[in-house]
Amino acid sequence: MAPEPIFRAVATSTRPLYQLLRCINFAPRVHVQITEEGIRFAADHARVMQGVAFLDKALFAAYTVNLPSSENGEPPELPHFQISLASLLEVLQIFGAVDVATRAQKAEQDPYRSNLRNYRPDAFSNQTLGISGTCTLTYVEEGDPFKITIEESGVKTTAGLTTYMPEIPEDIPFDRNNLAFKIIMQSRSLLDSLAEISPTAPIKLTITATKTQPFLALSGTSDLGSSGVDFARGRDLLETFTIAGKWSQTYKYDFIKSSSEAMRIASKVSLRGDGQGVLSLQFMVDMEGGKRSFLDFRFVPFVSHDEDEDDEEEGDDSYQDD
Repeated sequence: MAPEPIFRAVATSTRPLYQLLRCINFAPRVHVQITEEGIRFAADHARVMQGVAFLDKALFAAYTVNLPSSENGEPPELPHFQISLASLLEVLQIFGAVDVATRAQKAEQDPYRSNLRNYRPDAFSNQTLGISGTCTLTYVEEGDPFKITIEESGVKTTAGLTTYMPEIPEDIPFDRNNLAFKIIMQSRSLLDSLAEISPTAPIKLTITATKTQPFLALSGTSDLGSSGVDFARGRDLLETFTIAGKWSQTYKYDFIKSSSEAMRIASKVSLRGDGQGVLSLQFMVDMEGGKRSFLDFRFVPFVSHDEDEDDEEEGDDSYQDD
C-alpha cells in the first residue's frame, strides 16, 4: 500500500499560482517550505535581493498536510526542499494552455492591464465553457520528487520535479523596530515611475523619502545621464505616509526592476525602509473570490562612502554586509 503523502493540494486553476510564482523567478532554484497554512516559495540572489511568494491554502480546492509524528514529542519539522522554479512554471502553463496563450498575447498589447482584468475569464476560456480540470501538487516523502499532475478534458499529465537538499537562505534582516518610513500607494504608480526612468538605462536607483515636498523621489543614474520621478503627497498617490526623518538609499536598478511583475499584478504596495537602509516592498494582490495574496521583496543598498574612502576602494560599489 502506497504511503499517505506528506502534502497534497488540488487547484482548479493554475493561473493565480503561475502569476504569483512568476514574480520571483529571478533565481535558478527556490526554497520551498510546506506549512499547514500554505506553501512558501523563497528566492534569493546573493543575499542582496530576496523575494517570497506565499500560496495560501485558500487558493486550493483541497489542501492536506500529513506531518510524520515526532519520536521525542516535539513538533514535527516542516517539509522543505529546493526545486527549479523555471521548471515548475513551465509545467503549470500546461493547464489551460489555450487560455494562457490568449492572455499572453493580450499582455503584450496591454502590459499595464490591471490584476482584475488579469483574472477575469473571457467568453472562450475553459472556465466559461464548462471544461473541467484539476492540477494536483503532491510530495509523498522526504527526498521524493515534487509531483504536478494535470488532468484536463480526459487527458492526464504528470511531471516529477527533482527536489534538492534545502539550503535555507537567511532572511535579509529588516528591523521593524527601527522603521525609517512607511508608504502605501497604488502599485501601478510605482511601475509607471520605473517606466519613466528606464529610457536612460539606469544602473542605480536612489529612493528618497522626506517630510517635505517632494515627499517621495525616485532617481535613476547611468552613463547616459539621470532621470527622476517625484510624488506629491496626496491620497490619489500616497495613501499612507509616515516618516521619522529624511531617508535616502541607493540600489541596483535591475534588482528593483526584477519586482516589476509584482508591481504589475498587485493593487497596492507598501514601501518601508529601516535604519540600516534595507528596503522592503510588500505587494497585495487581489484574487478571484475576494481572496488576497502577498508578495514580499527585500533589497540591500549600496554602501555609502566618503570621497576619501572612495579613492581607496578598488571597485566603484559594494554592498552592505549585514
